[in-house]
Amino acid sequence: MSENPRDKFVRLAVNRVNRAIKDIKLIGNLSNKSNYSYSEEDIEKIFRALNNELKLCRQRFASGKPGEDSGFTLG
Repeated sequence: MSENPRDKFVRLAVNRVNRAIKDIKLIGNLSNKSNYSYSEEDIEKIFRALNNELKLCRQRFASGKPGEDSGFTLG
């Protein structure tokens, strides 16, 4: 029996959102100054990239069109 589009969306959305939440928590772990060294500029770049990607994701849902792949680097 094949999965209907709604069930497939729910299954994938739950998995992907939970994975994104886990990864965001891991990014938060980088805030431990005992283990890591970073600048305010680094922090701004990280949150600018995350906020931009969320904005693009929302726009994709509004338009129903796929977006382009974007990457992130501090270097």
